[in-house]
Amino acid sequence: MTLAVQLGAVRQLADPEAVFTDARRWTTYVGVVSEEPTYVVTNFMRKHRIRQDFFSGPRGIDETLENVRATFSTDRYVVIGVDAAAADAAAATGWTYQPLEEAAAAAGWELGDADGGFEPFGDRERTDWP
Repeated sequence: MTLAVQLGAVRQLADPEAVFTDARRWTTYVGVVSEEPTYVVTNFMRKHRIRQDFFSGPRGIDETLENVRATFSTDRYVVIGVDAAAADAAAATGWTYQPLEEAAAAAGWELGDADGGFEPFGDRERTDWP
């Protein structure tokens, strides 16, 4: 399975790094889709130490899902999202849409603050990451 998670959904996870680590156990590819600029996605993912196989880059969600489907051959394509944009993009590109709350409940993932306030290192300064 190829799993795409909308950046807005990643921001609502209590521990995004743990979720992506868990997802890697039962997916072949996992990445992030967003309408945000590339640097926003890259910075968030780096800050939370999340490795991804793909991300939207300067493209929109629809184009990214089309490109990912053309690049990565798997038996299923699933988008976890939080809004109509992700649901519409999934429908338009042949992906299955899964709302974040349902996916989190099924996988046992904990949701955090909807504002994306998760800070994995608290007040500690990181010295192990560029």
